[in-house]
Amino acid sequence: MGVGVADVIYYSVHFQELRSIIQWKTWHTAVHERDPEKESVSLRVCFDLLGMSSRSFSAVIQELHPELLVPVALFYLILRGLDTIEDDMTIPIEKKDTLLRDFYKITEKEGWSFNGSGPDERDREVLVQFHYVTEEYRKIKPVYREIINDIAQQMGGGMADFCNRAIEGKGVETVKEYDDYCYYVAGLVGNGLTRLFVESKLANPALNERLGLQTSMGLFLQKTNIIRDVKEDWDDKRRFWPREIWSKHVDNFEDLFKPGNKDAALNCSSEMVLNSLNHADECLFYLAGLKEQSVFNFAAIPQSMAIATLALVFRNPNVFKKNVKITKGSACQIMLESTQNLAKVCEVFRRFVRQIHKKNTPKDPNFLKISIACGKVEQFIESIFPSQDPKALQRSAEAAKPVEDPQVIKEREEAKWDMSKASNESPSLFHILTQPTSIHADHCDGNVIPLVVHHGERPAPHR
Repeated sequence: MGVGVADVIYYSVHFQELRSIIQWKTWHTAVHERDPEKESVSLRVCFDLLGMSSRSFSAVIQELHPELLVPVALFYLILRGLDTIEDDMTIPIEKKDTLLRDFYKITEKEGWSFNGSGPDERDREVLVQFHYVTEEYRKIKPVYREIINDIAQQMGGGMADFCNRAIEGKGVETVKEYDDYCYYVAGLVGNGLTRLFVESKLANPALNERLGLQTSMGLFLQKTNIIRDVKEDWDDKRRFWPREIWSKHVDNFEDLFKPGNKDAALNCSSEMVLNSLNHADECLFYLAGLKEQSVFNFAAIPQSMAIATLALVFRNPNVFKKNVKITKGSACQIMLESTQNLAKVCEVFRRFVRQIHKKNTPKDPNFLKISIACGKVEQFIESIFPSQDPKALQRSAEAAKPVEDPQVIKEREEAKWDMSKASNESPSLFHILTQPTSIHADHCDGNVIPLVVHHGERPAPHR
């Protein structure tokens, strides 16, 4: 892709972003590298289809551990096939319903392909050449096929249900329905990937028991995309924002796009951001359970992109005019940070959560709730990566103690020895006199508890 004049002008002003692009291209080293020379023709076609569908996902998938490389690539293509059928408004609902509900059976059907998608459907080529996917799918381990089939069956059924509702003129009405839709199209992806990660022994088995964490990984991404794509979806005559939220701000959904309703639209989008932000801390919790670096990178990059996108769309009127996206330079900087460790990812989340908090305004009906949600994310990060190390605080306190005269120390020890002779006669007095005292201690139930000042707190005056 060539560099346009607009790009030259932009990066001449935003040099830090240009630097991030150069650093990513120069310094990033894949944990694992795919070797096309060792692949069959059909598998190479599958990776070509993957690149056509999503360059960003294709890049991180191709760096996965060899055990997961092909299963995850095929999983993505199968779900992309489902998504393409669901999105295609040219397919009659009767045919679409059958395709979606039976798609999990198609995955193992030799030679199956579909040429009935509309000519303008972006990913129609995935279905046209789907026989390459089924050919490779039959070669992977049965346990991986079982996981992928289960997810495809649940997802296809859920998509079919919502497609039928749309035909009947029933959009997403409640927040519960919104969560259900996001679960079927994205939460299930998180469930399936977790099962693949654990089965391959590249993630903590405990993640399999934390369905809420798995689901939040998918919902955080999907809800952020739904907020970002609201104008594009409305132009395609689709609405995913729940009536339960938008009806608080405008009478009709299309009113959000009218310039005269700018404040109401921004307040509505803020409430949608709040709904998405509530999943952020669980995403970080989930990432802590991933053992292998390539798996961590695969999961962490999209989550970091999502929190950055959420900060970009928050109270941004352009959301109702066009599809807004983070710049390539910003994306490269985020990827550089997100392919290191959990602490770095937490720094990314903290940075963008603070941007949201800074843009929050008391004029917003959800001002307080948004502030609390931002604080919740920061509190979680502080709980796993304290900005003040308790051991360091203790060392500092020890270092701050005045150096006593050796003669004073000797005299105190001799006094203790003399008093010990009277300890049997007056134990309570001995106990009292030999207890250490400090003006930096709180007394509770007779115990001396060192006073630890937490980040952002002031110590209460000692009395």
